[in-house]
Amino acid sequence: MCPAPSSDDERSALCEDAPVTRPAHFTQLDQDRFQPTRFAQSHWGADHLNGPAVVGLAARALETQFGLPELMPARLTVDLFRAAKGVPTETVTRLVRDGRRVRNAECEIVQGGVTVARATLVQYRRGAPPRGEEWTAAMDFEPPADLDQGRPINIGSDGVGWSHAIVDHQNAARKRTVNRTADVVEGTDNTPFVRAAMVAEGTSLVTNLGTAGVGYINGDLTVALARLPVDDWVGVQADAHWADDGVAVGTATLFDHLGAFGTGVVTAIGNPGAQIDFSDDPFPSRTH
Repeated sequence: MCPAPSSDDERSALCEDAPVTRPAHFTQLDQDRFQPTRFAQSHWGADHLNGPAVVGLAARALETQFGLPELMPARLTVDLFRAAKGVPTETVTRLVRDGRRVRNAECEIVQGGVTVARATLVQYRRGAPPRGEEWTAAMDFEPPADLDQGRPINIGSDGVGWSHAIVDHQNAARKRTVNRTADVVEGTDNTPFVRAAMVAEGTSLVTNLGTAGVGYINGDLTVALARLPVDDWVGVQADAHWADDGVAVGTATLFDHLGAFGTGVVTAIGNPGAQIDFSDDPFPSRTH
């Protein structure tokens, strides 16, 4: 990701891409080569890309190369090997297996010849459901009464309600978000699958945000989908958070206006030396 701009509204000299009408994480340099923009910047470091940017780029590449209308992208797993930086970024994809009912593919996110993340996608052929009824967990999700179209994030927690400022929810309560994602690549709208994958990366935020901010950094994301979201705005609600000896596991449910449609899972490692305290946020316009 690009180095920190001098203000939240200025671009770094290393990110002199054309003005965009909608935020985008990357501009396209070539067919499989991209330049991060300032919107890809992470809170973890001055030259780190954020999780949704990396996840979204991998999901977009896999769907573009190997997605088919008759196949459901049921599981995406992204392993985040090392911090991605604000340098030209390549996507390298390959089809692992192309079966009658199951299709498997991989994508590597490469910077300077080094793989910084690897994603695997499992797609299932859509078909008739089996006979009978199955158990379904009861899931309640109450989004904000009004969604501010000018703000991409809404965050809520038990006992506080909804707001636009993450710092309002630095507590030990259950958390949830409703997000409208930035585009992965400038000039290209996100598909429902890419949107779901990017929003699911918020599983780390809603499960790892505590009274002192976020002190765990996730090393992966798995998003499992029964169907694709039908809305631009997608909700994520924490289900569980387990932690011991600096290792954490978080799970969350994904929602649109029709109800629950998928699950996000992250594992994370403690990173107290770079803990993100949103009361001292260098990018307040993105988190307020």
